[in-house]
Amino acid sequence: MDREDTAWLDRLAGPEGTALLDRLASTDRSGSAALRLGTALRREHDAGLVADAMALAELRDRAAAKFTRPERMWFTRDGLEQASSEVIARHRAARYDGRGPLADLCCGIGGDLLALAAGHEVTGVDLDPVHLWMAERNVAVHGGRARTVRTDVRSADLSGLDGVFVDPARRTSGGRMRTGDSEPPLDWCLDLTRRVDAVGIKAAPGIDHATVPADWEIEFLALGRELKEAAVWSPALATARTRATVLDTDGTAHALAGSPDPADGDTGIPITAPGGWLLDPNGAVTRAGLVSELARRTGTARIDPRIAFLTGDDEPEPTPFARVLRVIDSRPWDQKRLPRLLRDLDVGAVDVRRRGLAGDVDALVRKLRGRGSRRATVVMTRVDDRPWGLVCTDPERPGPATPARGSG
Repeated sequence: MDREDTAWLDRLAGPEGTALLDRLASTDRSGSAALRLGTALRREHDAGLVADAMALAELRDRAAAKFTRPERMWFTRDGLEQASSEVIARHRAARYDGRGPLADLCCGIGGDLLALAAGHEVTGVDLDPVHLWMAERNVAVHGGRARTVRTDVRSADLSGLDGVFVDPARRTSGGRMRTGDSEPPLDWCLDLTRRVDAVGIKAAPGIDHATVPADWEIEFLALGRELKEAAVWSPALATARTRATVLDTDGTAHALAGSPDPADGDTGIPITAPGGWLLDPNGAVTRAGLVSELARRTGTARIDPRIAFLTGDDEPEPTPFARVLRVIDSRPWDQKRLPRLLRDLDVGAVDVRRRGLAGDVDALVRKLRGRGSRRATVVMTRVDDRPWGLVCTDPERPGPATPARGSG
């Protein structure tokens, strides 16, 4: 479906295509049923139209994980994969509250455009006519309106605008670019402040802090426990150097902001051996360099100056910024003795978390799976620069309580 001519889209959006899409939406298309359905539909409709409709119907099914109204939206495979979820897009759009006209550069299928259009006059700019066709209609599906312009974003007219959001491409037809590379490059995006003061840039979560000027903000965004992406905000929109934002599925945002931990590890947070509880910080927190800030907020300590686990003897309050685990065993890492230890602890199913130690997590999970009644998380890490292992249970998954053991 990634064709430059939009005539096929006009046909798919016409009466015959609409009726076909409605039929597909209410018909079983799983497994072999899809093959039988396609064969039947090609007896009634043009084969090309059927293929396009079935491809779009599949993408709409997948888009339900990102959008609230996917059943009427328009997608290409690449466009859907590269689009931010609606929850993240709406959170980012709030940065522009109180601003006047905006532009969404490299708008794609309109994932961010639809959020920006909810409260602003906005123009979507892209070089792909198919994505522009889709973006305009996807905004309308969500009750908004957007102007679209087909041009290279480097040539876009930004006069009269009060803010810009840009999502530079990090993929080519040959696949994903190298980490840190994009088109347009980050330096070009940063330089947009010469023309518009309020600039937001979508970035990969692996962005190097050093590539972003010190007076800009880097925000790392997670949906629940899953780190999704980053955003870079110009001084006119920034409120901190780094921010970790954890979003609930309903859009509720939890923010942890501050200055990232210094490179020399001198954070002022005490370093102690693992106690009865372990905090496993969200990926947004670790990428933002705010592990020590989280320690201060939760009254916990670090187990090692270079490892992003926190610990305490008292049960911490639940926090959106970390998974809280109860430690039932703590000792130097000994993989050979670990299966027997887990049997003694009545552990069956295991998860493995690894920070600071090398190892094949998937292979270890298979090897450690037992018949016990308790589910546990095995933590591979370092304590005082020594390989260390912890066995933990999750209070969200109740199980028998066992006192934490020492390192004997």
